[in-house]
Amino acid sequence: MIDGSVTVGPNAVSGFKREGYGTINISLTDIFDMVTFIGFWKVLQKNLKSGITEFKNSIFKRGYLALVQKYCPQIQLTDLQSYPAGIRAQAVMDDGSLVHDFLFANSKRTINVCNAPSPATTSAIPIGHYIVTKIEEQFN
Repeated sequence: MIDGSVTVGPNAVSGFKREGYGTINISLTDIFDMVTFIGFWKVLQKNLKSGITEFKNSIFKRGYLALVQKYCPQIQLTDLQSYPAGIRAQAVMDDGSLVHDFLFANSKRTINVCNAPSPATTSAIPIGHYIVTKIEEQFN
């Protein structure tokens, strides 16, 4: 960081609540929606090993430390401190493929942004221009 401090992360784990910013982040409704979606199981099947590793390292600092030390060997276990979690929605198709780009779904009266790959890009002028162009095409 500009002040000389070092931050590491993020990792990526499945959440158990859509907007789980609190201490206990579990929603039975959200879990039910997740496990009843066929795409979830296909993603899990394709990424089981890395998913287990990410989840394990989010709980146990020693595993995460080993990964961190590949890039910054001087970091020690006592240096690792918790940081507030962020949530990044990840659109998944029925076939288990991850949507890595913007996904728009249009209806007769609306244009919906269903996936935005980065919070920074949602406010980018080119994306705004793209959406305005689509609105003009659809409604003019």
